[in-house]
Amino acid sequence: MEQIVKILSIRNVTHDVRSYQIEKPDGYRFEPGQATEISINKDRWKEERRPFTFTSLNEWPYLEFTIKSYHDHDGVTHELSKLVPGDELILRDVWGAISYHGAGYFIAGGAGITPFIAIFRQLHKDGKVKGNQLYFSNKTSQDIILKEEFDNILGLNAHYILTREENPAYRKGPIDKEFLLREIGDFTKPFYICGPDKMVADITQLLTELGANPEALVFEK
Repeated sequence: MEQIVKILSIRNVTHDVRSYQIEKPDGYRFEPGQATEISINKDRWKEERRPFTFTSLNEWPYLEFTIKSYHDHDGVTHELSKLVPGDELILRDVWGAISYHGAGYFIAGGAGITPFIAIFRQLHKDGKVKGNQLYFSNKTSQDIILKEEFDNILGLNAHYILTREENPAYRKGPIDKEFLLREIGDFTKPFYICGPDKMVADITQLLTELGANPEALVFEK
């Protein structure tokens, strides 16, 4: 099912990430962590579908997507960055395997944080954040998406790691075996992993080797 919807507003989140608020069709619902395929309602772009995760909550009167723009090629996210309120998108059905299965460890790389935004917003609204930890890896401090909001929701349980910047306010380095052994207190809890494909594959393998239950690893398959 395809529906044409208008962009209502656009907000800058970081130097290359924007939040797009768009019209919400009647009865359109999703679970926090799920996604849909979107394309731009212009002749050249109508069939250029890309998956984006909802970062709004169901009770909001609009849908929201928080999207990183990649300007190194003339692709969909680059074109999205040129749009203004009133421009149209094509919205499709809901899908996605990332959903909340109880308190655990969230590990995100860069724009891979997006499925976790709605999950944490919902947990915060429901008063059920306790027991969750977020480990959020980015290249530099300028790349961290919604840091103030995660700090507000999670407090000291929001941990930020940088891979390409020396900054005394943050840890630096990869999320590797040594990191996981140092940080994870209970490998029997659920793990939620989202980021670049290689990062997800590597961390999933490491967690399994360290005793995590493969059935408790939640990621987009």
